[in-house]
Amino acid sequence: MKRVFSGVQPSGELTLGNYLGAIRNFALFQHEAECLFCVVDLHAITVAQDPKELYRRTLDIARLFVASGIDPQVATVFVQSHVPAHSELSWLLGCFTYIGELRRMTQFKEKSHGQTTVSSGLFTYPVLMAADILVYDTDAVPVGEDQKQHLELARDLAERMNNRYGEEVLRVPEPYIPTKHTGGRIMSLTDPSKKMAKSGEENSSIALLDSPKVITKKIKSAVTDSGREVYYDEVEKPAISNLMVIYSLCSGDSLEAIAERYGSSGYGTFKKDLADVVIQTLQPIQQRYQELCEPGAIEEILAAGAAKAEPIAQATLDRFSCKIGLMPRPK
Repeated sequence: MKRVFSGVQPSGELTLGNYLGAIRNFALFQHEAECLFCVVDLHAITVAQDPKELYRRTLDIARLFVASGIDPQVATVFVQSHVPAHSELSWLLGCFTYIGELRRMTQFKEKSHGQTTVSSGLFTYPVLMAADILVYDTDAVPVGEDQKQHLELARDLAERMNNRYGEEVLRVPEPYIPTKHTGGRIMSLTDPSKKMAKSGEENSSIALLDSPKVITKKIKSAVTDSGREVYYDEVEKPAISNLMVIYSLCSGDSLEAIAERYGSSGYGTFKKDLADVVIQTLQPIQQRYQELCEPGAIEEILAAGAAKAEPIAQATLDRFSCKIGLMPRPK
């Protein structure tokens, strides 16, 4: 079976966009490939974090992984910092990464813009991401457009090492980028030109743990386009088109069927029904999440996941270390 790796940062609260764009697909991948899903807490600390909040969000994201359909008996769910090989390979790869490559990273430019101080961790973030992927001999990585550049660096580093040593020292991963209609990019409720983000303004996104009342309020206040017709047109009706994609992904109805159902009946009825569909989609996730809040429930899953991931990562790290001339670890 091919191996799939993906990680989610514990920064901000997971949104409906995260679920429809990524996590729901994770649950499908687990039956088609050997999957490792990771809460990448080391990435989160490249910017200032409240320690208690970081701890809470790490556990919450792991709970939401499982609550969203990822079966820890099938896939491997773990926390990045619990497998030291991530950090070790990151240092080794950093010694083969060029400053110019890191300076070209658009996310670093965006996150550092206007900041008076920037950590070196934020600058070398893409190398750690490359290590996350390469340490598991990953075949495929589900990524959004905003992370595609980082995956390209991982591919470049793997190819650089393989060319230097004349063999496959590191496996070259392939990207899997979902299309918009499979949930690849859900946009903000307040600005359809921007992606629905974990750290956006409160009304711009629907959190997976939002109550039905809050969900209804956010959808009712979501921006719309001129006119009152419900039909899909990304150029003329970007806001309604985004809401239609959410409706389609949650209900399974086609965009054509949604347009035919609501037509010129106005946005009010459409939004009311959309809120109901979203609430129904999130209800079983929220119920399972509450079960996983029982003391020790998610911690046990994460411990088992780290124990399963660690020997895979260590084997890659040892192979790479020996190839570049480091002494083997004492047995």
